[in-house]
Amino acid sequence: MARTRTTDAEDLPRYFVWVRGLEGPEPQKWTAMDFGVGDWKRPLVLAYLELPQDERRLTLSALARRYPPPRVDLS
Repeated sequence: MARTRTTDAEDLPRYFVWVRGLEGPEPQKWTAMDFGVGDWKRPLVLAYLELPQDERRLTLSALARRYPPPRVDLS
């Protein structure tokens, strides 16, 4: 019998993030807003939101519908 791991809301990603992708904004879920060594990720982040505990279990597509991508200047 397979065991399923129960996850607490604290174990789930806390942030919904829009990053600059190759074809426009792409949604991601992050566990921490750690921008890395030398802040190399910072220019890639377009927008972020700390998720309430009840939204942390939502799928990425559901969050993307709820929080649409930011407008990006293509120039």
